[in-house]
Amino acid sequence: MPTPRMLTLVDLCEELQISRSTFYDRRAKGRAPKCLKLPNGDLRIRRADLDHWLDTREDNA
Repeated sequence: MPTPRMLTLVDLCEELQISRSTFYDRRAKGRAPKCLKLPNGDLRIRRADLDHWLDTREDNA
């Protein structure tokens, strides 16, 4: 079974076109995708979690 694609914080910020500080602000407010904290303290985001998070923010207008 293939390992799910994991994004680094840099990857995520580039894709969403936001700064790290914006990401951390949104994360503190509970408005960011689920993250995994590695033993070294780095964050990773599963591609599927990001896609799901983005889907829940679609505008139905």
